[in-house]
Amino acid sequence: MGILNDKVAIVTGGGSGFGKAMAELYSQEGAKVVITDIDDDGNDTVSEIEKNGGRAFFVKADVSKPSDCEKVVNEAVAKFGRLDIAFNNAGIGGANAPIGEYPIDGWDKIIAINLSSVFYGMRYQIPAMLKSGGGVIVNMSSILGQVGFAGSCGYVAAKHGVVGLTQNVALEYGQKNIRANAVGPGFVDTHLTHDLMTDKKEYDFLVSKHPMGRLGKVEEIVDLVLWLSSDRASFCNGGFYPVNGGYLAK
Repeated sequence: MGILNDKVAIVTGGGSGFGKAMAELYSQEGAKVVITDIDDDGNDTVSEIEKNGGRAFFVKADVSKPSDCEKVVNEAVAKFGRLDIAFNNAGIGGANAPIGEYPIDGWDKIIAINLSSVFYGMRYQIPAMLKSGGGVIVNMSSILGQVGFAGSCGYVAAKHGVVGLTQNVALEYGQKNIRANAVGPGFVDTHLTHDLMTDKKEYDFLVSKHPMGRLGKVEEIVDLVLWLSSDRASFCNGGFYPVNGGYLAK
């Protein structure tokens, strides 16, 4: 038996990267999974899960729109009858410029996708979880939810905000059997990280920021998300959990 047997989980940004890996891991541990993405890649994740005997379905959604976030929750409950877990993972890297030159439209876009989407998601996930008797939320932050990074003010601000939102859920719903935690990966070998790198010099720079001398791996992050999503982490609430190869130790 899996540690999430009969649970229902939503994974945003489930078409690739952390989201795809997490959706598949949730399914392996017995959960029914609702996958969202702005592209149709989420269908591939569903196919992979079903091929391995799991249950999942895809909802195409733009998480920067409140109505889409509400639709995802409504369809999850209509299909599977309840909601127990939400992994709010969808995000983008955003523009690269100092604050005095940062594009206004770039700021609006990254705040909408990386921060407002987490609020919109939880705004509709929490009422559904309350009806199910409680639930668990894991929000994808970053090491840049704790420190700055030159040229990435939009991303840094959004990821700091995700940590604050997560703490508020713990304060407001801890006695109602809802837990929320934020995960803070270091730089991990995903398409999002590769978007930041234009040559080997930039890659080596990112590697040098981690005392372990390498970037992280997707599986090193999703294993923590799984644990936080399970009853094994029943006293973990309102926390920020870095997985960063020592980045924040500097």
